[in-house]
Amino acid sequence: MSTIRKCLVTLKKVFLTIIQVAILYFFALLGNLIVNWTHLPVSGSIVGLFLVLALLHFNVLKLSAVERGASFLMSEMLLFFIPSAVAIIQYKDQILRHGSQFLIVIILSTVTVMIVTGVVAQFYVHRFAGKKGEI
Repeated sequence: MSTIRKCLVTLKKVFLTIIQVAILYFFALLGNLIVNWTHLPVSGSIVGLFLVLALLHFNVLKLSAVERGASFLMSEMLLFFIPSAVAIIQYKDQILRHGSQFLIVIILSTVTVMIVTGVVAQFYVHRFAGKKGEI
């Protein structure tokens, strides 16, 4: 394959990724609008994710329309934690003063996430395996 052809293929992939990230960003903005309009006590980006999930579930939105952009965002997820790390450094005094309380919250939330993830995974394993007759 020629060098120009390789460049065009790469540019196409980059452009597709940018478009798909923009689609996901649109749903985050739409979620923010819904939260502002309805005064829901949750983050607008969470509402946007549920909108994407619902559209994917009902085949209104094809997975291929957001898959590359979502994969890119997941691969760069570490960048999203930089503000948290900066906040930890910025509020060092409060963390040192209330560190044990933070630690308890972190441990409890981690254990809760692990338990809920395990229960949901087991539920779906049994549900789909039961349909196929594997269990």
